[in-house]
Amino acid sequence: MLVRCRSRIPISGMFAALLLNGCGRAPSFNILGSYFPAWLVCILAGIAAASIFRVLLAKFHKEQLIRWTILVYPCLAAAIAFTLWLLLFS
Repeated sequence: MLVRCRSRIPISGMFAALLLNGCGRAPSFNILGSYFPAWLVCILAGIAAASIFRVLLAKFHKEQLIRWTILVYPCLAAAIAFTLWLLLFS
């Protein structure tokens, strides 16, 4: 009985190259000599924008219109962060 042993290295190498194709250049910012990933900056900007939105709602006494604040503000921060990411890096 003849057993054929096929090498999986070329197939796995091609699959790894296909998956790593998008990792050619990671967007990063130079902040005080350290390179931060761009997604971290986008998340911080999203959190800051959601906080500003909350302060504005509280200032105009409209905060009671939002019932599920524990869900709304993190989702708002994520939406702003994803939008910034798409606008700046896509």
